[in-house]
Amino acid sequence: MSKTVRVNVTTLANAKAVRREKRNGRDVLIVPSATLPDNVVMNGILYPADEIKTSFKSLERTPAPLGHPMVNGKFVSASDPEGINIGHIGAWNENVRQEGGRVLLDKVIDVEVANRSEGGKAVIAAIEAGGPVHTSTGLLCVLEAANAADHKHIARSIRFDHDAILLNEAGAATPEKGVGMLVNSSGQPEEVEVINSALADMAEQEIDYAGSRLVEAFQRREQAGIWDQVKSAIMDALGGAKREPKTNNQENDMSNVSKEQFDALSAKVDSLADALKPDALATAIGNAVTAAVKPMTDAHNTLVANQKAKDDAELEELRGKIVKANLMDEPAAKELTLNAARALAKNAKPQGAAPLNPAFAGNSNQGNGFKAPKAETK
Repeated sequence: MSKTVRVNVTTLANAKAVRREKRNGRDVLIVPSATLPDNVVMNGILYPADEIKTSFKSLERTPAPLGHPMVNGKFVSASDPEGINIGHIGAWNENVRQEGGRVLLDKVIDVEVANRSEGGKAVIAAIEAGGPVHTSTGLLCVLEAANAADHKHIARSIRFDHDAILLNEAGAATPEKGVGMLVNSSGQPEEVEVINSALADMAEQEIDYAGSRLVEAFQRREQAGIWDQVKSAIMDALGGAKREPKTNNQENDMSNVSKEQFDALSAKVDSLADALKPDALATAIGNAVTAAVKPMTDAHNTLVANQKAKDDAELEELRGKIVKANLMDEPAAKELTLNAARALAKNAKPQGAAPLNPAFAGNSNQGNGFKAPKAETK
């Protein structure tokens, strides 16, 4: 004897392949998912490939509610008005196709509509966190009795109702019977048995997901450890000095960093890069840090060169003043350092040349009673 049942088939969505698009000016999230493989057996029911092939397109443009909607404790169609009010989060199914002996489809989630409800917000948060996000296909079928080693029924006349999104739904991965409502051919609701099933490879998918998250966590921890070393080297080399930002030129930006500090930083970065060479990722990070520090080192070297040129010009000028003031002769002045020259130059006042005759007062005859003798004439 054949009977109509409703089956909820749970699987794991590909949260790592989520993409974002704009549709009609609206942001949407697209979550790839999958359901019935050809000839799969779940809970003693065989789902033949030919039955799936003739029915899978009925999933196109169906609702993708949050969970399987229930009214008064009974499962209902996701297209039922009350079912829509309960589970709608602005999501639907599209791009339904068969590839590799399995039904594939995309969940499209309108971000604005999803954010209007707590359930929708939770779905977006789970997707952005990387999952896992489960889906569960709700379908109706007629069970035909069979007497095979691995199944007791064959699913016929399959009709897909929806593909729901599941979050933290207890018991979703275990076979569990329930009761749902179905509108029969006379338009009257009738109760049907509900069978919750999970695809056999879901456990393997869960393990893959957990394993990949674990590997990523170790990678993040390793990278964080490397950066801590790099940051420590930079902070030690710079001495933690706080510098006021200066905007006019590169020279001012580097004015508070000494050559010794940059030398120490360069040595630590080189040492760190050498220590990390066996690891490709670490080497790349060490190289990136070295490249990041190079503009600072170049700017500092330019500053040092410019300052040296200024100091040399100032020292040359001060030595000239000291010689001109007769404080030192030229060979001795050339031995002076800049600071010594600055101190000595304070006493440097240019001296005029001594007159040939100290009593000579020029042609003036005022104040000394001296008159030049007149030339004798004959």
